[in-house]
Amino acid sequence: MIHLGLHTDNWRPLSTGFEAACQKIAATGLKHVEFAVLDGQNFIAALGYDPGVSLESNPRALRRFLDKLGLQVSQIDGSYPMMGPNGSAYGIHYVTQSIRFAAELGCPMVDTVDGAFETPGLTRQEVFRVTCDNYRQCLAWAEDYRVILNVEPHGPYTNDLEFMQKLFKTFDSEWLRCNFDTGNTFIAGHDPLDYLKALRPYVVHCHIKDVSAELAAAARGEETGIGSSIVPVGGGVNAENIRRCLAYLDETKWDGVVSIECHGSDENIAASVKWMKAAVAGLRKRRPR
Repeated sequence: MIHLGLHTDNWRPLSTGFEAACQKIAATGLKHVEFAVLDGQNFIAALGYDPGVSLESNPRALRRFLDKLGLQVSQIDGSYPMMGPNGSAYGIHYVTQSIRFAAELGCPMVDTVDGAFETPGLTRQEVFRVTCDNYRQCLAWAEDYRVILNVEPHGPYTNDLEFMQKLFKTFDSEWLRCNFDTGNTFIAGHDPLDYLKALRPYVVHCHIKDVSAELAAAARGEETGIGSSIVPVGGGVNAENIRRCLAYLDETKWDGVVSIECHGSDENIAASVKWMKAAVAGLRKRRPR
Protein backbone atom coordinates (compact mmCIF):
# COMPACT_ATOMS: atom_id res chain seq x y z
CA MET A 1 0.00 0.00 0.00
CA ILE A 2 1.25 3.48 -0.87
CA HIS A 3 1.33 5.89 2.09
CA LEU A 4 1.82 9.65 1.67
CA GLY A 5 4.25 11.81 3.63
CA LEU A 6 6.03 15.15 3.49
CA HIS A 7 9.67 16.15 3.94
CA THR A 8 10.31 19.07 6.31
CA ASP A 9 13.03 20.24 3.91
CA ASN A 10 10.19 21.62 1.76
CA TRP A 11 10.13 24.55 4.18
CA ARG A 12 13.88 25.26 4.17
CA PRO A 13 13.64 27.87 1.36
CA LEU A 14 11.08 29.68 3.52
CA SER A 15 13.36 29.69 6.60
CA THR A 16 10.83 27.71 8.62
CA GLY A 17 11.91 25.73 11.68
CA PHE A 18 11.37 22.04 12.35
CA GLU A 19 8.49 22.35 14.80
CA ALA A 20 6.55 24.74 12.57
CA ALA A 21 7.12 22.51 9.52
CA CYS A 22 5.82 19.47 11.41
CA GLN A 23 2.72 21.38 12.49
CA LYS A 24 2.06 22.29 8.86
CA ILE A 25 2.45 18.64 7.84
CA ALA A 26 0.05 17.49 10.55
CA ALA A 27 -2.47 20.08 9.35
CA THR A 28 -2.58 18.39 5.93
CA GLY A 29 -3.88 15.20 7.51
CA LEU A 30 -0.88 13.14 6.39
CA LYS A 31 0.70 10.86 8.98
CA HIS A 32 4.29 10.47 7.76
CA VAL A 33 7.18 12.91 8.08
CA GLU A 34 10.75 12.85 6.86
CA PHE A 35 13.46 15.23 8.02
CA ALA A 36 17.17 15.92 7.62
CA VAL A 37 19.65 15.75 10.47
CA LEU A 38 22.55 18.05 11.29
CA ASP A 39 25.85 16.73 12.67
CA GLY A 40 26.45 19.17 15.50
CA GLN A 41 24.79 22.53 15.91
CA ASN A 42 23.63 25.08 13.36
CA PHE A 43 22.67 28.50 14.72
CA ILE A 44 20.18 28.96 11.87
CA ALA A 45 18.29 25.84 13.00
CA ALA A 46 18.64 26.84 16.65
CA LEU A 47 16.98 30.16 15.87
CA GLY A 48 14.09 28.34 14.21
CA TYR A 49 14.93 29.12 10.59
CA ASP A 50 15.90 25.64 9.34
CA PRO A 51 13.77 22.46 9.48
CA GLY A 52 16.70 20.12 10.18
CA VAL A 53 17.28 18.35 13.52
CA SER A 54 20.61 18.20 15.37
CA LEU A 55 21.94 14.72 16.10
CA GLU A 56 22.80 16.12 19.53
CA SER A 57 19.12 16.67 20.35
CA ASN A 58 17.03 14.33 22.51
CA PRO A 59 15.33 11.76 20.24
CA ARG A 60 12.87 10.71 22.95
CA ALA A 61 11.67 14.29 23.43
CA LEU A 62 11.39 14.54 19.64
CA ARG A 63 9.32 11.34 19.58
CA ARG A 64 6.91 12.77 22.17
CA PHE A 65 6.50 15.95 20.11
CA LEU A 66 5.72 13.97 16.95
CA ASP A 67 3.36 11.63 18.81
CA LYS A 68 1.29 14.62 19.91
CA LEU A 69 0.97 15.65 16.26
CA GLY A 70 0.09 12.11 15.19
CA LEU A 71 3.18 11.85 12.95
CA GLN A 72 5.42 8.86 12.24
CA VAL A 73 8.95 9.26 10.89
CA SER A 74 9.24 7.35 7.62
CA GLN A 75 12.92 8.13 7.04
CA ILE A 76 15.76 10.29 8.35
CA ASP A 77 17.64 12.15 5.64
CA GLY A 78 21.30 11.65 6.54
CA SER A 79 22.49 12.60 3.09
CA TYR A 80 26.13 13.55 3.42
CA PRO A 81 27.78 12.49 0.10
CA MET A 82 29.14 8.96 0.52
CA MET A 83 30.84 8.28 -2.82
CA GLY A 84 34.49 9.24 -2.46
CA PRO A 85 37.19 10.30 0.02
CA ASN A 86 35.00 12.90 1.73
CA GLY A 87 32.53 10.13 2.42
CA SER A 88 35.33 8.29 4.21
CA ALA A 89 36.42 11.34 6.19
CA TYR A 90 33.00 12.74 7.10
CA GLY A 91 30.15 10.69 5.64
CA ILE A 92 30.74 7.51 7.65
CA HIS A 93 30.50 9.40 10.95
CA TYR A 94 27.49 11.37 9.74
CA VAL A 95 25.61 8.28 8.61
CA THR A 96 26.48 6.02 11.55
CA GLN A 97 25.28 8.68 14.00
CA SER A 98 22.13 9.11 11.91
CA ILE A 99 21.55 5.36 12.25
CA ARG A 100 21.96 5.55 16.03
CA PHE A 101 19.52 8.49 16.19
CA ALA A 102 17.00 6.73 13.93
CA ALA A 103 17.04 3.60 16.10
CA GLU A 104 16.44 5.62 19.26
CA LEU A 105 13.60 7.47 17.55
CA GLY A 106 11.99 4.33 16.15
CA CYS A 107 12.60 5.36 12.55
CA PRO A 108 13.10 2.40 10.19
CA MET A 109 15.55 3.88 7.65
CA VAL A 110 18.23 6.47 6.85
CA ASP A 111 18.75 8.00 3.42
CA THR A 112 22.18 8.53 1.79
CA VAL A 113 23.38 10.01 -1.53
CA ASP A 114 26.44 10.91 -3.56
CA GLY A 115 27.54 14.44 -4.32
CA ALA A 116 26.49 16.67 -7.19
CA PHE A 117 29.79 16.20 -9.03
CA GLU A 118 32.19 13.41 -9.86
CA THR A 119 35.25 13.08 -7.61
CA PRO A 120 38.19 14.74 -9.42
CA GLY A 121 41.24 12.59 -10.03
CA LEU A 122 39.50 9.24 -9.46
CA THR A 123 38.18 6.80 -12.02
CA ARG A 124 34.68 5.37 -11.62
CA GLN A 125 36.24 2.05 -10.59
CA GLU A 126 38.28 3.78 -7.87
CA VAL A 127 35.21 5.65 -6.64
CA PHE A 128 33.26 2.40 -6.51
CA ARG A 129 35.94 0.77 -4.35
CA VAL A 130 35.93 3.70 -1.90
CA THR A 131 32.13 3.69 -1.90
CA CYS A 132 32.05 0.02 -0.95
CA ASP A 133 34.55 0.64 1.86
CA ASN A 134 32.33 3.46 3.18
CA TYR A 135 29.08 1.52 3.01
CA ARG A 136 30.65 -1.59 4.52
CA GLN A 137 31.41 0.37 7.69
CA CYS A 138 27.96 1.94 7.80
CA LEU A 139 26.21 -1.36 7.15
CA ALA A 140 27.78 -2.85 10.27
CA TRP A 141 25.86 -0.21 12.24
CA ALA A 142 22.70 -0.66 10.18
CA GLU A 143 22.67 -4.40 10.88
CA ASP A 144 23.30 -3.97 14.61
CA TYR A 145 20.68 -1.23 15.01
CA ARG A 146 18.28 -2.86 12.51
CA VAL A 147 17.91 0.33 10.51
CA ILE A 148 17.78 0.17 6.71
CA LEU A 149 20.39 2.22 4.85
CA ASN A 150 18.96 3.68 1.65
CA VAL A 151 20.82 4.96 -1.42
CA GLU A 152 19.05 7.68 -3.40
CA PRO A 153 19.62 8.56 -7.07
CA HIS A 154 20.84 12.13 -6.72
CA GLY A 155 24.27 12.53 -8.32
CA PRO A 156 26.48 11.27 -11.15
CA TYR A 157 27.18 7.88 -9.58
CA THR A 158 23.72 7.06 -8.21
CA ASN A 159 22.17 8.08 -11.54
CA ASP A 160 24.43 5.49 -13.21
CA LEU A 161 22.26 2.37 -13.20
CA GLU A 162 25.22 0.00 -13.61
CA PHE A 163 26.95 1.61 -10.59
CA MET A 164 23.80 1.31 -8.46
CA GLN A 165 23.03 -2.28 -9.37
CA LYS A 166 26.63 -3.31 -8.81
CA LEU A 167 26.56 -1.65 -5.36
CA PHE A 168 23.41 -3.51 -4.28
CA LYS A 169 24.65 -6.83 -5.68
CA THR A 170 28.07 -6.44 -4.03
CA PHE A 171 26.51 -6.42 -0.57
CA ASP A 172 23.30 -8.37 -1.24
CA SER A 173 22.06 -7.12 2.14
CA GLU A 174 18.51 -6.59 3.34
CA TRP A 175 19.87 -3.52 5.15
CA LEU A 176 21.07 -1.77 1.97
CA ARG A 177 18.14 -0.56 -0.08
CA CYS A 178 17.00 2.29 -2.36
CA ASN A 179 15.13 5.54 -1.85
CA PHE A 180 13.81 6.15 -5.37
CA ASP A 181 13.36 9.75 -6.56
CA THR A 182 11.11 10.70 -9.48
CA GLY A 183 12.56 14.19 -9.91
CA ASN A 184 16.26 13.37 -9.75
CA THR A 185 16.01 10.51 -12.23
CA PHE A 186 13.99 12.71 -14.61
CA ILE A 187 16.34 15.71 -14.44
CA ALA A 188 19.30 13.36 -15.01
CA GLY A 189 17.75 12.40 -18.34
CA HIS A 190 16.26 9.01 -17.46
CA ASP A 191 12.74 7.76 -17.88
CA PRO A 192 11.83 7.54 -14.16
CA LEU A 193 9.68 4.45 -14.64
CA ASP A 194 12.47 2.56 -16.42
CA TYR A 195 14.89 3.46 -13.62
CA LEU A 196 12.34 2.44 -10.99
CA LYS A 197 11.72 -0.90 -12.68
CA ALA A 198 15.45 -1.65 -12.76
CA LEU A 199 15.81 -0.91 -9.02
CA ARG A 200 12.41 -2.18 -7.88
CA PRO A 201 13.79 -5.17 -5.87
CA TYR A 202 15.60 -2.68 -3.62
CA VAL A 203 13.11 0.21 -3.35
CA VAL A 204 11.64 0.70 0.15
CA HIS A 205 10.96 4.47 0.20
CA CYS A 206 10.38 7.15 -2.44
CA HIS A 207 10.72 10.88 -2.99
CA ILE A 208 8.10 12.40 -5.26
CA LYS A 209 9.19 15.52 -7.16
CA ASP A 210 7.69 17.19 -10.16
CA VAL A 211 9.76 19.44 -12.47
CA SER A 212 8.79 22.77 -14.00
CA ALA A 213 8.91 23.09 -17.79
CA GLU A 214 11.51 25.86 -17.46
CA LEU A 215 13.84 23.79 -15.28
CA ALA A 216 13.47 20.74 -17.52
CA ALA A 217 14.38 22.80 -20.59
CA ALA A 218 17.40 24.33 -18.87
CA ALA A 219 18.81 21.42 -16.88
CA ARG A 220 17.53 18.01 -18.02
CA GLY A 221 20.47 15.81 -18.94
CA GLU A 222 22.87 18.39 -17.47
CA GLU A 223 22.08 18.10 -13.76
CA THR A 224 21.61 14.95 -11.70
CA GLY A 225 19.43 16.14 -8.83
CA ILE A 226 17.18 18.88 -7.50
CA GLY A 227 16.31 19.78 -3.91
CA SER A 228 12.56 20.00 -4.44
CA SER A 229 9.91 20.88 -6.98
CA ILE A 230 9.25 24.61 -7.45
CA VAL A 231 5.85 23.80 -8.98
CA PRO A 232 3.35 21.69 -7.04
CA VAL A 233 3.44 17.97 -7.67
CA GLY A 234 1.13 17.35 -10.61
CA GLY A 235 1.74 20.81 -12.02
CA GLY A 236 4.93 20.12 -13.98
CA VAL A 237 6.27 18.12 -16.89
CA ASN A 238 7.06 15.11 -14.68
CA ALA A 239 3.46 14.56 -13.57
CA GLU A 240 2.69 11.74 -15.98
CA ASN A 241 5.92 9.96 -15.02
CA ILE A 242 4.88 10.19 -11.38
CA ARG A 243 1.50 8.63 -12.23
CA ARG A 244 3.24 5.82 -14.11
CA CYS A 245 5.63 5.16 -11.21
CA LEU A 246 2.80 5.09 -8.68
CA ALA A 247 0.82 2.70 -10.90
CA TYR A 248 3.81 0.38 -11.22
CA LEU A 249 4.41 0.37 -7.46
CA ASP A 250 0.75 -0.44 -6.92
CA GLU A 251 0.75 -3.18 -9.57
CA THR A 252 3.79 -4.81 -7.97
CA LYS A 253 2.16 -4.68 -4.51
CA TRP A 254 4.73 -2.31 -3.09
CA ASP A 255 4.13 -1.21 0.51
CA GLY A 256 5.85 1.95 1.69
CA VAL A 257 5.91 5.72 2.07
CA VAL A 258 6.27 8.20 -0.78
CA SER A 259 7.54 11.51 0.57
CA ILE A 260 6.40 14.63 -1.28
CA GLU A 261 9.15 17.14 -2.00
CA CYS A 262 8.01 20.55 -3.25
CA HIS A 263 8.48 24.21 -2.33
CA GLY A 264 6.74 24.66 1.01
CA SER A 265 4.37 27.52 0.28
CA ASP A 266 0.86 26.86 1.57
CA GLU A 267 -0.48 26.84 -1.99
CA ASN A 268 2.16 24.39 -3.25
CA ILE A 269 1.73 22.01 -0.34
CA ALA A 270 -2.06 22.02 -0.56
CA ALA A 271 -2.04 21.44 -4.33
CA SER A 272 0.60 18.70 -4.10
CA VAL A 273 -1.17 16.81 -1.33
CA LYS A 274 -4.52 17.08 -3.13
CA TRP A 275 -3.04 15.80 -6.40
CA MET A 276 -1.19 12.92 -4.73
CA LYS A 277 -4.25 11.87 -2.71
CA ALA A 278 -6.30 11.79 -5.91
CA ALA A 279 -3.60 9.85 -7.77
CA VAL A 280 -3.37 7.19 -5.05
CA ALA A 281 -7.14 7.00 -4.70
CA GLY A 282 -7.39 6.46 -8.46
CA LEU A 283 -5.08 3.46 -8.17
CA ARG A 284 -7.33 1.88 -5.59
CA LYS A 285 -10.36 2.27 -7.85
CA ARG A 286 -8.54 0.47 -10.66
CA ARG A 287 -7.76 -2.63 -8.61
CA PRO A 288 -9.76 -5.75 -9.53
CA ARG A 289 -12.35 -6.71 -6.95
